[in-house]
Amino acid sequence: MRELKYLLILILVPFGIAAQTSQVLTLDEANARAAKNYPGMRQKALNQKSSTIAIDNLQKNYLPQVNLSAQASYQSAVTEVPIKNPAFAFEPLSKDQYRALLDVNQLIYDGGSISEHKKIQVWNDKIENQKIEVELQKLRERINQVYFSALFADEQLSLTRLIEKDIEAGISRVEAQVNNGTAYRSALATLKAEKLKNDQRATEWRASRVGLINVLSEYIGSPLPDTIKLEWPNTNNISLGDTIVRSELGLLNFQDSLLQQKNRLIDVRNRPKFSAFVQGGYGRPGLNMLLNEFDFFYMTGLRANWQLSSFYTSKKDREQVDINRRMLEVQRDNFLLQTRTQQIQQQAEIRKWASLLKTDEEIIVLKTEVKDAAKAQLDNGVITASDYIREVNAEDQARLNKVFHQLQWVQSIINYQTISGK
Repeated sequence: MRELKYLLILILVPFGIAAQTSQVLTLDEANARAAKNYPGMRQKALNQKSSTIAIDNLQKNYLPQVNLSAQASYQSAVTEVPIKNPAFAFEPLSKDQYRALLDVNQLIYDGGSISEHKKIQVWNDKIENQKIEVELQKLRERINQVYFSALFADEQLSLTRLIEKDIEAGISRVEAQVNNGTAYRSALATLKAEKLKNDQRATEWRASRVGLINVLSEYIGSPLPDTIKLEWPNTNNISLGDTIVRSELGLLNFQDSLLQQKNRLIDVRNRPKFSAFVQGGYGRPGLNMLLNEFDFFYMTGLRANWQLSSFYTSKKDREQVDINRRMLEVQRDNFLLQTRTQQIQQQAEIRKWASLLKTDEEIIVLKTEVKDAAKAQLDNGVITASDYIREVNAEDQARLNKVFHQLQWVQSIINYQTISGK
């Protein structure tokens, strides 16, 4: 009993391991995992940090601005009081003068400049993040291509297994005929050579599949087993409407909003600014120029600053913004035109592959009937092994055409969805 128990364990454990390591990957999952692993996603977090720092720095302009300065000078002449009366003698000022000054400026009203600059920073952050979304769109196209190529390799391997069964059936029949002296060994050699060629094709497709799975692994950021199963995408619920929601359009919209924000900044730039100030210092002379000694002093008040020269360029600046917005509109129209033509082309591809698929199954049935008839003829020695292989290959080609057409049909639908940005 103990030996039987160990035997069952040895038999069942490999199946358990296989069940645990067997994995399934869908196209949606591959795209989602590749997007999560995309290095540009880390840049989003960096963009957010950079934008936060920039906005914090702009916000600090509302805090008191402190400036500390010091100066020592010597001048060739000083102010003198032209009074010669001894009763009113004034000590002449020293030609060497010193001053240390602390200047504190508090912004009261900036015309909305800081607020508008903060909004510009927010739009810049959105634009940088949207550029990453555009890159993800391109990544999705690459993932789709690799995934469907791997699916095609899977179907090719399945076909090589079907061909192998047909060839092995032919080899069994011809071997019997050779042993009975009713067939030449050359016929058997032809079939065996064809089997080796089929094995070579299987080896090529397995190698191609491994390479494609490795590429997917790099995009996803985690190793995928060579035995992973790829599921065909479900296209039943995919809408083929002509709505375009591409990330490039979002980028153009953000860029247009940034230009509108810059236009508002032009108005803000032309407004006056008000601030309060306090100055305190120590030096010789102080504020009393007739006192030739070191002294403390201070001054406080309000400042108004209105840069009228900004009106010189305001009109041209608005014209420049308007031109840039019109350029964005041209880019949007051009992008929509190109995308729409791609949609039309892809719709034609979908119809073409669907039309070919309608007759593929009928062709396969007919080719299978011819192959089965050739198998019977081979049994009876009516045709040669080469004739039988020709019919086997013809059926194989018919099945390959169906797989190719079906894959192209599904891929065309997925491509249409990707082109539309859905």
